[in-house]
Amino acid sequence: MKFKSRRDILFSFIMLGTSFVLVATSTLGIITSKFESIPIWVHLLDGAGIVFLLWIFFGTHYELANGLLTYKSGPIKGRIKINDIREIIQDKTLWVGLKPATATKGLIIRFGKFYDEVYISPQSNVLFIKELIKLNPNIKIIQE
Repeated sequence: MKFKSRRDILFSFIMLGTSFVLVATSTLGIITSKFESIPIWVHLLDGAGIVFLLWIFFGTHYELANGLLTYKSGPIKGRIKINDIREIIQDKTLWVGLKPATATKGLIIRFGKFYDEVYISPQSNVLFIKELIKLNPNIKIIQE
């Protein structure tokens, strides 16, 4: 089963706002005929930044299949064995660490060793947890 990532206003503002500023500065440089004075690599870097941000914004999703939780957020991707998941902390935000997510108040998934955790933000935390519990009923759910 595939789950899209929820996008909150803060994340949307940061990602789309930054993309807009990069487009605006490049366009303004071209319009004001300062294009010749700006090295081409600066425009290429702006374009790469825009593509990268939009890739994360539109390309973040999670999938539960074949005993694995697969996550992808732009270039960040990984897999976790569902049977290795120990606990899920619900409706909390992880500010440091691996975060293939586009919203706050998501899920912190602890798995494997004591310190292994990943933060995700599925469209519906409750539905995602229900599907995980069907696959591994030993997962401990903590609500914050």
